[in-house]
Amino acid sequence: MTIKEIARLAGVSISTVSKIVNNKDENINVETRNRVLKIVKDYNYTPYGTVKTTSEAKTFILGVLLRSIPKTNQFLNGALFAAQKNGYSLLLYDSVGSISSELKNITSLCKNNIDGVIWEPVNEQSLEYRRYFDEQGIEVCSINTGFDTAAYFIDFNQMGYEATQSLIQYGHTKLGCLTKENSVRSDMVFEGFKKCLFDNSLPYHDTMKLSAENQDWYNGILSHTPTGIVSSHYASSLVLLEQLAKIQYRIPYDLSLVSLRDDVRENLRFPGISSIKIPYYEFGAFVCERLIEKCEKKELTANIFQTEYPLENTFSLDVPFSSHAKKIVVVGSINIDVTLNVDELPQPGRTVSTGKHSVILGGKGANQAVGASKLGSEVSLIGKVGNDYDSTIVYTCMEENHVDVQAVRRDPHSETGKAYIYVQNDGESMITILTGANQNLTAGDVLPYHKLFENAGYCLLQTEVPEDAVEAAARLAHSYGVCNILKPAAMNHISDTLMELIDIFVPNRKEAELLCPEVPDIEGKADTFLKKGAKIVIITLGHSGCYIKSPEFTGYLPAADFTPVDTTGAADAFIAALAVYLSSGFPIAKAAKIATYAAGFCVSRQGVIPALIDRNSLETYIKRIEPDIL
Repeated sequence: MTIKEIARLAGVSISTVSKIVNNKDENINVETRNRVLKIVKDYNYTPYGTVKTTSEAKTFILGVLLRSIPKTNQFLNGALFAAQKNGYSLLLYDSVGSISSELKNITSLCKNNIDGVIWEPVNEQSLEYRRYFDEQGIEVCSINTGFDTAAYFIDFNQMGYEATQSLIQYGHTKLGCLTKENSVRSDMVFEGFKKCLFDNSLPYHDTMKLSAENQDWYNGILSHTPTGIVSSHYASSLVLLEQLAKIQYRIPYDLSLVSLRDDVRENLRFPGISSIKIPYYEFGAFVCERLIEKCEKKELTANIFQTEYPLENTFSLDVPFSSHAKKIVVVGSINIDVTLNVDELPQPGRTVSTGKHSVILGGKGANQAVGASKLGSEVSLIGKVGNDYDSTIVYTCMEENHVDVQAVRRDPHSETGKAYIYVQNDGESMITILTGANQNLTAGDVLPYHKLFENAGYCLLQTEVPEDAVEAAARLAHSYGVCNILKPAAMNHISDTLMELIDIFVPNRKEAELLCPEVPDIEGKADTFLKKGAKIVIITLGHSGCYIKSPEFTGYLPAADFTPVDTTGAADAFIAALAVYLSSGFPIAKAAKIATYAAGFCVSRQGVIPALIDRNSLETYIKRIEPDIL
């Protein structure tokens, strides 16, 4: 720092500065003198007349001047280790992101006659200050800057590449990169992310760049887009996990995550994140070793910092959601349920009144679709609605519950189906169906959507729609290796050709009686259904649980202990949960037992769709009551 530069910073003449620093300032006002003296002290200016003969002897002191110093910095620990090992001391300075503070720090380092400095410039303008180090013969190793070609840096591009590759190796193709704005690290990680996509022939689109500051992209996660995320900052990963917990999403079942990790202590805070440790300690030691080699006029042993970037663990890595949770296709009725709460169910010749009612989405197809979706499965619904306002309610509700409705078509000549439900105080119910558009569902409405059955595990069928549509769906499902679950309703006969396509047949006690009146006992009815072609039979028995007849298990399972309020949706909740947990690999007895809990939750509240339970709540409850089931 020269007297000319001090004068410019203070806004005074060179002679004024000279008078003040040489105590000849009796004619200079106090305000000017104080301003000049502050700048002189801030920038460590030494008057030429007081300069001693500069010694060229080594001081064995190194400086570290960083753009900003985080609370914990393994880089400093590594640099300090290398310095002490070689007999050097360190002076640490923090520019706090300010170019003026940086200049003050540079002048202070020069005054201390350091041998060399590790320097992280604030910005490109900072490079003009390098002349102060050069004038005093101070060796410089710059770091983490893209505007100095000689700078050393950690290869965040490669780290982003490796993190992305780990997700691709698990089968992920729908990927995202979580970045921070105005972050050099994020920019480099994102470049590595894109390069990895290119090398693996995966298309890139702008929606893959996910901003930590703007969370609009969170909605895509609900439809499992993306299925895997690379995060440039560990703190952003923790925020993401907090948000996922609010929507009952589980890592890594619903979403895989790989994050760069800054500090060893972060892993203690949340050990469940698959991470790649940023090698700050090793980098600090490397740069300090290079600086000492420069100071001691030795040949540099390395010009580039090179190291491995291994994945530390696989805690938050799994195959994509669609790979371990087979999709569920539902073909069935869609209604608007009008529920009337009454003291007792209507009887012939008697009028009952009510002061309480509700109007919500229903129908066995819609109920089962929402039930499976709430339990975490990817669900597609095939059905028909009318050309009326009620159809809008259907589409809105399905969208809110993340059910794919591309195969739900409007019938221009019909109204949306309705169900008039009478619910007694003890939860027993009686239902009258206005079929509406449901009655117009045909095989021709099902077959064009054959691609929905690809990668599906189960097809849920009910007989509140025409049997030819049900049979077409069952046959189509089998052609794709999909298992059929049929819930019979409002019928006293099922064709043998349909029964031969059914893998799991789930009537309730009354439906079994209608379909098989000649056999008095439950076990006998189940045997009859098996002889007709069903592979497994589950007869639901209300508060008595259910009876299962299958190759791997035969017997009764008790119902879960819930006080009934409305039993309307019990079977739909049961079948949805049964399909979801069979898809997840549970054996039939355990899946059915879990399903009794799902049904119990449903009957304990009014309505059906509002009463359907989500997976996190269901499993939390079961772990408290019967943890061995899970």
